[in-house]
Amino acid sequence: MCEPNPTIPRNNFRLFIALSLVISCGTILGSFSAVSAQTSPSVAPKPSPAQKGIVNFLPSDAETLVPEIFRQGPSRFQWELKPIRTATRHHVWALRFPSPLPGEVPANNIVHAEYFLPANPPPEGGRYPAAVVLHILGADFPLSRFMAARLADNGIAALFVQLPYYGKRKPADLPEVRFLSGDLNRSVMAFRQGVLDIRRAIAWLASRPEVDPKKIHATGISLGGIMAALATAIDPMASGGVFVLAGGGLADILWNLPEKEARTYREAWQKSGRTFDDLSRLVDPFDPLTYADRLRNKRVKMIVAKVDEVVPARSGEALWKAAGEPEIVRYDAGHYSAAAFILPAMRETIEFIARSKTP
Repeated sequence: MCEPNPTIPRNNFRLFIALSLVISCGTILGSFSAVSAQTSPSVAPKPSPAQKGIVNFLPSDAETLVPEIFRQGPSRFQWELKPIRTATRHHVWALRFPSPLPGEVPANNIVHAEYFLPANPPPEGGRYPAAVVLHILGADFPLSRFMAARLADNGIAALFVQLPYYGKRKPADLPEVRFLSGDLNRSVMAFRQGVLDIRRAIAWLASRPEVDPKKIHATGISLGGIMAALATAIDPMASGGVFVLAGGGLADILWNLPEKEARTYREAWQKSGRTFDDLSRLVDPFDPLTYADRLRNKRVKMIVAKVDEVVPARSGEALWKAAGEPEIVRYDAGHYSAAAFILPAMRETIEFIARSKTP
């Protein structure tokens, strides 16, 4: 196997991904042709007009097993769906619904998502499998949209969800307010809100007449993969997931982040008299490793990098073992140089979720 340079500069990561997608677009579409052959109409129908509705969420008996900080009681929430664009093999709508955990930042209290729906009806009058798609820490939305579009092209309804304090949810007048920052109390609340938002997104998908509620997955890269693993583990309605460049041991990941800003946060934490053990106690309830045994009875695949400098290989291996050693792909790459494998990783993800279409 060809091993790429594991030290691509971080400031070139987005450019590297963009170039990879542009150069290899024809290759990836060709690679997916066998999967999508039965779901690609010659002409896509016009998308439906804007829609509004209400979801009545009634938790199952399994909700009692959900950790209390992520538990949901009976609730009703409104949603709004507006068409954005149409392509040959899929349509895209903008989705809005209220966060189940509102806070003091009004913009963050509305969840923004994009729904990618296959243009062709599911075969034999059935329903589509579905996937919640989650973005990386750096908010590369085009990468997530590309993933969601390819899922839809292959007969999988995909919902790209913006996590707390990202995109339209970020307050313009409070630039210091972010999902992950030196304010770790706010950050862990963002983790909690993010999981609850994902759970509501899964409930919305399960309410859709075109979606099979028993075949809903979550997937993401890096932060998105960690959040996908966490949500998949604790949500009874999530049937499985694909976690890319993700791992467990959240305190270890945060403590050893190589970025200069992260080192500044760590030094400030230590100067305040707090230790690594204090960090562990704070973040363990939001660590997918804490709940990884719940993944053993779900459809799970992991894709990791052997020399990952951000989510260390030991973190990925720890999550993999605790989850029951599910399917795994290990690339000879680092966290950033794994961009060279982004297209094969997408293919692995799509083919894994597409297999859930088979009874």
